Amino acid sequence: MTTDYTLYGAELSLYSGKARAYLRFKNLKWKEEINQDIYRKIIIPRVGAPIIPVLHTADDVIVQDTTDIIDFLEAKHPEVSVYPSTPKQKLVALMMEHYAEEWLVMPAMHYRWSYLDEHYDFIMSEFGGIALADGSMEERIAIGEKSSAAFKGMLPALGVSDTTAKAIEANYLTLLERLNAHFSQYDYLLGSRPSIGDFGLIGPLYAHLARDPYPKAIMQEKAPAVYAWVERMNNPKPLSGEFLANDEIPETLLPVLSTLCEEQLPEVLSVIKHNSQWLEQNPGGNLPRHLGSHPFKINGVESERVIHTYSQWLFQRPLFHYQQLAAEEKQACSDLLKAVGGYEAFQIEISHPVKRKAGQLELVEDVDS
Repeated sequence: MTTDYTLYGAELSLYSGKARAYLRFKNLKWKEEINQDIYRKIIIPRVGAPIIPVLHTADDVIVQDTTDIIDFLEAKHPEVSVYPSTPKQKLVALMMEHYAEEWLVMPAMHYRWSYLDEHYDFIMSEFGGIALADGSMEERIAIGEKSSAAFKGMLPALGVSDTTAKAIEANYLTLLERLNAHFSQYDYLLGSRPSIGDFGLIGPLYAHLARDPYPKAIMQEKAPAVYAWVERMNNPKPLSGEFLANDEIPETLLPVLSTLCEEQLPEVLSVIKHNSQWLEQNPGGNLPRHLGSHPFKINGVESERVIHTYSQWLFQRPLFHYQQLAAEEKQACSDLLKAVGGYEAFQIEISHPVKRKAGQLELVEDVDS
């Protein structure tokens, strides 16, 4: 069968899960592969770093970053859009995408690497299998021990430490409980069709938390409806389903949104402040992916994590959607944001908006915004 798209990704990769689920839902002609030759001959020369996932089209276009991949494909295949057309639902979907990608990476990486002894052979063989898919278990483990070292070392930068470990776990278990209540009533976040928020969530909730043996057992025991949602996302009914009528936001999502607003929004406002300061001092420069560290709080515990500049770009999606709404629609979204504690954060005026620039990983100031 001819393919229109190749996804360079892997089952163990957090963000590959987002792109893979989308390609399945859209029922596109695609295949997935990854090996060292692809890294060496395609990804590093064309993207600039050994990053997955990457989309490669049949006419030789390369797209990196799952949000860009989805938006690129939505433009070509707009039928049954994963973006709600109504104001509140689109706002919530974009907020959940940002939350999943930038905040839930903490429990995802914590459960994979802090509990490595619980599933050591599985993780190492997964990493080793990228280089030696047909190798023996022992050969794959040996290679994985070398190729995975950098990922475990990322924990402190993400804010995962002895100080925060229990808070991250408590926060995650609460999230599982709340999502389990929601997915016991709804197939997806906003009805019977997956939204961009669902595709954001599947990244951490599949590759790490529903696939790695230790957290998988936790999800299956404590949140079977969430695990069933993971299976639906990975095996969707293509091009089907509807968002809830009348721009409804399920009551079961409000506790999740409240936690998001309480914990993540203060951190992203700090990111925006640091980005703006850097751009003022370096006009026209490429914004580094990291700008030192700053305080954050999770489940009442204070610590520090790296200032991830990309978080501003993802947050601008729900923010600009909200700020550009007509008066009546904006008021409805304001009422929702007030109910979940996010209203003040969404009043920020960004003095230095950022954008992704084709062919590079760094962000630049969006002077045309």
